[in-house]
Order: sequence, then C-alpha cells, then structure tokens
Amino acid sequence: MRHLEARPSEDQFTPESASLSGTRAGAPDNSPLPKGAEPASAAASLRSRLSPTGRIFLLISLVAGALTHGYHLFQYPLYITDEGIYMQQAWSLLREGQLSPYTYFYDHSPAGWIMITGWVSVLPWQFQTFGNAINTGRVLMLLVHIVSIYLLFQVTYRFSKSVLAAFIATFFFNFSPLAIYYQRQVLLDNLMVFWMLLCLYLITRDDRSIKTLVLSGLTFGIAVITKENAIFFAPVLIYMLYTQVRAWENYRFALGFWAFTACSVISLYFLYATLKNELLPSHFNFNLNAPPADHVSLLYTIWWQIHRSQGSILDIHSYYWVIFNIWLMRDRFILLFGGLAILINCLIGFSDRKLHRSYLIVGLLGMSYAFYIVRGSELLEFYIVPLIPFLAMNLGMLTSHMLGKLQQNSDKVIPLFTQVVVTFSLFAVLLSPIGGYFFVRDEYGKVVPHDLYKLSVTYMETEQLAFIRQHIPSDDKVIIDDELWVDLHDVAPYYKWAHSHFKAASDPDVRDKLFAKNWQNIDYIVMSNKMLEAMQLNNGGGSEDYILEALQHSQRIWDLKRGDIELQIYQVESK
Repeated sequence: MRHLEARPSEDQFTPESASLSGTRAGAPDNSPLPKGAEPASAAASLRSRLSPTGRIFLLISLVAGALTHGYHLFQYPLYITDEGIYMQQAWSLLREGQLSPYTYFYDHSPAGWIMITGWVSVLPWQFQTFGNAINTGRVLMLLVHIVSIYLLFQVTYRFSKSVLAAFIATFFFNFSPLAIYYQRQVLLDNLMVFWMLLCLYLITRDDRSIKTLVLSGLTFGIAVITKENAIFFAPVLIYMLYTQVRAWENYRFALGFWAFTACSVISLYFLYATLKNELLPSHFNFNLNAPPADHVSLLYTIWWQIHRSQGSILDIHSYYWVIFNIWLMRDRFILLFGGLAILINCLIGFSDRKLHRSYLIVGLLGMSYAFYIVRGSELLEFYIVPLIPFLAMNLGMLTSHMLGKLQQNSDKVIPLFTQVVVTFSLFAVLLSPIGGYFFVRDEYGKVVPHDLYKLSVTYMETEQLAFIRQHIPSDDKVIIDDELWVDLHDVAPYYKWAHSHFKAASDPDVRDKLFAKNWQNIDYIVMSNKMLEAMQLNNGGGSEDYILEALQHSQRIWDLKRGDIELQIYQVESK
C-alpha cells in the first residue's frame, strides 16, 4: 500500500513524543522528505509511541477500568428494557437468521446486535455462558470498555501531546458514576463509542497511508449503522481530515476515498431495505397520523424518528429537564466542568487554529454531540453515553493545558511535582465522599462505597424468572418486559407465547392474531420496575388499553420490593 507524500504545512497534524504535561514536546517536522529518507508512516509511528512513563499510566488506566466496570457487573444496575431488546434481536439473528423475532421496522440499524451475535456465537454456552443473556451481553460491554480505554488514552495523547491529559481523560471515563452506570449496560451507544474512538485512533495516526484512511472511513460507517446518531460527529471528522491532509498533493483523492468508504458501509443499510422493498412507504405516504399499514419503511421510520419530541430545552417543565436532573444526580462534576471545558477548548482553538487546532477539534467533537442532545427530539437516559468520552477528553486536555503553565522548563522539578500533586489531589477529592465517585455518605452519615459497588438488585429479576418457571405453564400467554425475553425463549421450558407489552400493543402479528386485542386472551402479566408507567406513556392511541384492562381483572400472585424497585406478577382471573 503506497503512502501519499506531503508538501510543507505549518498546521499539519503530527503526534509528537511528549513529556508528562506535554509542554516541552518537540516541534512538528513538516519538511519534505528527501530521497532515501525514512518513510512518513514510520516517522509518524515513532513520534506517536508512548514513553515508558506513558505506558505505565496506560496500564494503570486499563486495570482501573477493568475493576470499576467489571466488579459488581452482574448485580448493578437493574436490567432494563433496552438491554433485553438488543439481546432478543441478537437471539433472533443467531437462532432464526432474522434481524428481529418480530417485524423489524428499522427503529435502529443492526450492526450493534450483529456484533453481539458474533460474540455470543463463539461462547461455549452462548446466551447462558455467564448465567443469563443480559449478563453475557454485559461481559461484551466490559471488553469493549477496556479496548475503548486504550483508544481514548492514545487519541487524547496524540491530540494533546500529554500523558497527563490522557490519564485524566481515562480517569473520568473509568470512575465517573454516570459513565459506569450506563457503560455496564448492553447498549448500542457503548458499541458506537468504541467504533468512533477507533475511527479517531486511525485518523490521528497520520501516517499518510491509504489503508489507514480506508479503515477510518470503514469504522465511522460501522459507527453510524451501529447507532445512527454517530452521524452528528461527521462534520467535525471531515473538518479534521481536511486540515490534516490538505498539504497532500492528492488530498482530494484522500478525502474522497474516506467519504466513499464510510458512505459505502452506511449504504448497505439502505440496500437491505431496498432489496426487501421496504425503503419507501406505500404510495409515498409520510403522514405521521396515518402510517402505511401494508409494510414497514426505512425512510418512513427515519421521518418518524426526526419528528419525535419530548419538549424543548427552553421549557423548564419538559421531559428533557427530568432526564438532565437524573444525569446531574449521577455525576454533576463531569457534566458541568466537562461542558465548561468544551467551551474553553473551543475558544483556545479559535484563538489560534494553527497552534491549537487539536483543542478546537476536541471541543467541536463534544459540542457536536451536545447539540444532538439539546436539539429537542426524543431523549432517553442513556443517550448521554457517546458524550462521556468527549467530556472526559476535554477535561483532560484543558487540565493539562492549565497545569502545563506551571512548568516553563522541563528541567525544573518543582513545577512538575506541583502538577502531579494537584492532579492526584483532584482524584482524591472525587473519590472521597465529597466527590462521590467511589465513597458516599448514606442516610445515616456513614461513609460507604457507592451503590455501583455494593448494591445488589438484579437478583430480584432472577427470582422473578424462577417463579415464572415454577408456577406458570409454558403454554400460557404472558405479557412481559423485554429483559426476560431471551431467557424465557432460549432455555427449556420455552415460553413461546411470552411477549413484550410493546409488541403486544404495536405488532399486528402479536396484537391482532395472538391476543386479538382482547384482555381475556391474556393469562399472566409480569411487571418489571416502572413497566406500568411505560405502558401508560406508550398508550397515546389506546394500543395498551386491553393490557391495562387485563391488569384491572387480575390478582397479584408474587411481588418483590427493594427501595424504589418493585417487581410483580399478576394472574388474569376473569375469562
């Protein structure tokens, strides 16, 4: 694979070997290569290698991430609906060769659960290898997180030329309660973050290799068909690539090659819909009040997704602020100071786009996804996940930049010592009860570990599943939430007629053919935490009415409560 030669350029991105703070890194060497000189790719590789100190900090980050995310992984947090949905779709792909056990209506592109399917397929007991389906998926999330730590460390180091910045970024990525809570869960967002970081890792190699460009475009395309909101990073990536390769003689070819590769991967999603005659809705009907009924449509679903809304950020009573307060409760520091770091880094970058281009790019990466969150569309709790690594990266780079001002000369020990003391003092405060990252004070004022490391809640759903197997016949018709779906369909006795309340309300094959929208056709309702609230919110057109009516004609036969978590099982009595 040949490499493209570069003309001289003052702001071409070239990672440098760095000191701890990065303030004494060598100046970029952008001079043309004479004949017989070392290839650009080899020189870039040497410059981007971590020093022994850097490798030690990287190892510490990897171990810390494995511990914070791996310890208590199967006990907390509670299994949620979306985890069950992605595992059931992976089950369908592995067992039935279909993208969903129900009608696939293009609510999400499938690369995420294709990746989960690949993981499950190589395990000795597949979905039950780690006790149940969601646990098996969570182990994949742990492995993905560990690789993402490596990528985040390297990308931050290359942007900042600072081991300290990389270490601070991975600290927040590993220890933030907001990060741990969602990064343990089986979410497409976590897989998308991995592909995005891999894309950035390849771009920042800057080895002028066509192969690297192809791979970076490929990984961005996979990120988009893993979770579509990755497309919001595209403008910043294109700007980053343009400023990086515009000194190349064939820079138009280089940019075109990257865009072609990314678009080719994304186009596979549209090709799949076209081959199934599901790209366009019937009669070109995009009426959201009267959706086409004869077949699903990719473009119609995209149109529907665009118009979903839960209120504006300008409305303090909107659902957006409910979600934002949940995020603040989990980690106020990374949200407030990370957001401030994004703004300051953008200002630093705009002040001198040649000298501080990396600060501008990192700030814009955070700002581009923040725009996605605040734009006023549908918002779920875990939508914050792709923003977390960029909040952490901005915090790391800004902190290193500010501390680097203390070190005017790398031969002076005191400024470097001051940087280390200040940095680890910050970590100590965050890990103490004051910061609440690891230790917190309970209602009695006692210092205890965070719920992430001590509270066990998933056993409740395990006991609920055990009760179902012992007391409910496998041929009964049962309404459930999605987190139980795979375990009821993958392990004998198989509960063929156990279906999610979402599908019982919206999928014609389940709603009309199996239950006939008649509450008397339901035998049991298995309630998970806040499932009743979800049913009521999902009942805009009355689709859940017959399930809610069955609940009124039922008797509770089992329940388990702990704190604000309550699980129940109801038997429908009247026939």
